[in-house]
Amino acid sequence: MSSIQQLWTPLLTAPTLMAGVEQPRWYAIHTRARHEKSVTAHLQRTGVTTFLPLIPQTHRWSDRQKTIQCVLFDCYTFVWLESYSQRYFHIVKTPGVVGFVGIHGVGLPIPDKEIEDVRKLLANNIPCAPYPFLKTGCRVRIRGGCMDGLEGILVAKNSDQSLVVSIETIQRSLQVRIDGYDVEPVREVRKVGIEGRATV
Repeated sequence: MSSIQQLWTPLLTAPTLMAGVEQPRWYAIHTRARHEKSVTAHLQRTGVTTFLPLIPQTHRWSDRQKTIQCVLFDCYTFVWLESYSQRYFHIVKTPGVVGFVGIHGVGLPIPDKEIEDVRKLLANNIPCAPYPFLKTGCRVRIRGGCMDGLEGILVAKNSDQSLVVSIETIQRSLQVRIDGYDVEPVREVRKVGIEGRATV
């Protein structure tokens, strides 16, 4: 009986909110496989501000080719919430939603800068691709051009240089080539808080 009560408790009461969580912030939503677009569309229709990163991919056949918009981060979409507690149940009950990405059932806010950098890349149609998640390395900021202010980890292979931009909450990264761009080192700010991977 106790195990059944534990399973149903999260559905009856919202998870305890962390300090400052009611401020307008971005959150990651974990979706079922191949449900990212339908979840995003459903939330948009109900007035939720969303961001689903998409990249064009060209599929070729013997007689034709077609470019389609593919999800950049499989099984994830993002929402901007002014009130986490008021929207929590509405979002988790959406068909195809697994839950918020966070700690102990509480959605973990995503730094605005991480979302802004991804949106800047996609808005400028800059070619990019998924990349294995990187947490450590030489962090730099691009100076000038359409990617001005973009931050990430510098990766160099032979004469090619790339910038790896990450969203730490979901531990996903994307790579963009930055040959010809000027970069400057970014001074790291030591974070105080819970370490380790955020879980749903």
